[in-house]
Amino acid sequence: MSTIDIICNTSKISNSQMGFQMNLHLDMQTLLLTLIIGQLFTAVFIIAYWRQHKRESTIRYFFYAKCVQAASWLIFMLRGGESDTLTLSLVNSSLIIGYAFETFSVLRIQNTLDKLTRNLFIAFTLFSVIGFHGILLFYNEEKLRITFASIGMAFVLLIPVYKMIQNRALSTLTRFIGYFYLMILAVLMIRSIYSLFFDTLLSFYHTNGNLSLVLLAPYFVMIAGNTGFILLMKEQTDQALLRLANYDDLTGTLNRRTFISQTNQYITAYAKKKKPITLLLFDIDNFKSINDSFGHDVGDRVLVNLTTRLKEQLGADDLFARYGGDEFAIILPGMDETESSHFSERLRQTAEVSHVAGSKLSYTISLGVLSFIPDDRTHLEELYSTCDKALYQAKRNGRNGVFRGFVDRQARHD
Repeated sequence: MSTIDIICNTSKISNSQMGFQMNLHLDMQTLLLTLIIGQLFTAVFIIAYWRQHKRESTIRYFFYAKCVQAASWLIFMLRGGESDTLTLSLVNSSLIIGYAFETFSVLRIQNTLDKLTRNLFIAFTLFSVIGFHGILLFYNEEKLRITFASIGMAFVLLIPVYKMIQNRALSTLTRFIGYFYLMILAVLMIRSIYSLFFDTLLSFYHTNGNLSLVLLAPYFVMIAGNTGFILLMKEQTDQALLRLANYDDLTGTLNRRTFISQTNQYITAYAKKKKPITLLLFDIDNFKSINDSFGHDVGDRVLVNLTTRLKEQLGADDLFARYGGDEFAIILPGMDETESSHFSERLRQTAEVSHVAGSKLSYTISLGVLSFIPDDRTHLEELYSTCDKALYQAKRNGRNGVFRGFVDRQARHD
């Protein structure tokens, strides 16, 4: 994305030069009309989508971007390429703000727009607009305008580029778009240096062999920007659907179906390794009484509080699922009986000292534990049944405790 300092060569020209400039003007009109139509079509499609997703502010900012960008090119086309102060101000300010809205919406898609990033982004955008007008009003030289406009837009792109490239957790698509922005940023810096230190300027009205690139660059940037945003939105939607399919809405833990599927994969893998796996089942003691006494809203807060605290104890390879109601299951791959006994007790103590935010309500959990080395005859249904019996034994022992179950190897052998 590059902002273009709109200039007009006011020097006298010959008849042949006039004819060439008329042809050039026609080419520019076609390009500008294409840019305007492209941005407006995108805005129309966004409106159609937005009607069913009015709460998505990301779409709103991208819509603003398309409208402002289309307005900037429309102003330039209607003004006939004039280089007066008003035209230069309107066109360049609109382009800077429009591209700022666009990159702002991309940052929102990735959930990387924290308060500091937002403030820096706004500051860079204001710096670009105010700085350009300072040059326009007090140092109105063509090369300075082009140089500052390019540097200002590069500053606007700097934060999105950094956020999208340095975060390894982001998707390949996001990082690819980040590198695309980085390429544009590099071109902007080259353009600024070229304009400042060389006599040949890269602008619409300078036929120096680079004209085709100058003319086509905004068009390609528009296509890449619109396509990239749509793909990022689709990726976000896919991730949301995947999360709905695999995770519990309230607690953010795996749902039962996904837990069973991933546990069976662990069983197969660890049977080949001949290494242990531990299954934990637990629920909240007297959870029905909590719901009856304090309401289901407080009960939900207890579930969220519990799962949030216990997630802090788990490793990257552990599986944590809401099995149903207030019953949860954990798979600890590679953990044997000794290790899992200490771990289970730590979970019990974590729950015992937890309190629901905004109240003095505390709770405890009971756990059933089962450690085993899987083989080709290991079935999760049998493991669950054995561990579930251990959980109920922990409750019969007085709750707020841990009870270990054991795989009946002789029965399995028979």
